[in-house]
Amino acid sequence: MTVPASASIHLPAPEAMADAQLRGAACVWCAAPLGTDLGIDLGEQRVAPATGAAFSWFPRECVDALACSARRAAR
Repeated sequence: MTVPASASIHLPAPEAMADAQLRGAACVWCAAPLGTDLGIDLGEQRVAPATGAAFSWFPRECVDALACSARRAAR
């Protein structure tokens, strides 16, 4: 059995992300747009906020970690 990548990665809080990041259309770290065949799937995540309904989000990250880090630093 493989462990999802997200099990070993501390993901940012979904409340601080844009809709595109929650849908997996943008990198969870640097917010760069990701095409349908680009990015690394970090697995479906479930959130049960203190108020409101529970929801799923679908984080993905850039394949090129160095470029992603540079974009993050530039923000």
